[in-house]
Amino acid sequence: MIPPCITIPAGRYWRGGSPGDKFVGRTELPRIEVVFERPFKMSICPITVGDWQAWKRNGRGDCNPDLPVTRISWHDAVAYCDWLTRSSGKTWRLPTESEWEYACRAGTETPFHTGDSIDIAGANFYYAEDGRRVGPGELLPVGCYEPNAFGLHDMHGNVCEWTSDRWRVHYGPRAPEDPGRRVIRGGGWDYLPRLLRSSWRDALPPETKRDNLGFRVVTECRCAAKSV
Repeated sequence: MIPPCITIPAGRYWRGGSPGDKFVGRTELPRIEVVFERPFKMSICPITVGDWQAWKRNGRGDCNPDLPVTRISWHDAVAYCDWLTRSSGKTWRLPTESEWEYACRAGTETPFHTGDSIDIAGANFYYAEDGRRVGPGELLPVGCYEPNAFGLHDMHGNVCEWTSDRWRVHYGPRAPEDPGRRVIRGGGWDYLPRLLRSSWRDALPPETKRDNLGFRVVTECRCAAKSV
């Protein structure tokens, strides 16, 4: 019932576009140091069809339970977290985007946790930067690629992932929140590498359902992040 999780250690990192990354845009700036004073747990992979069907028999309807569940709205993902909370006695929720990026980076400051670049041996994406079709062109079961240094799989590619945060157009202190959109991270199977970077962020209305959009969960997150 409970998806496999791993402990993300306490620490600090620089949230936002990596120095020297030519694809960094305004939405990923300014860089801000974020501190996590306590560890938290995060699901090792995006929530799968099998995880989802332990709750209800709908969603993608794929026969392969190891595929990430998709076509799930933000509201659906929150409802799954609520069910997991009631069933387990622990509080589960979507990660904040700060938690998500910290977990994705796993101690790195490069555009990807793999370094300055990523290839199809390291993540599921479809297009090269020059537009060539190089990837599988479909969703793959979770865990097909090597994990990052924290032990998390599929932080780059396969599916974009919902976070709990409302959208802000940049990280400046005066950036207003947009209550009509929620932040997504990670990049999907049909993306190109620049949209898989650790700092890449976008937003969608919470009712959105897509075949490249899923989520993962966190628990025991009393370690509220703070900027310094």
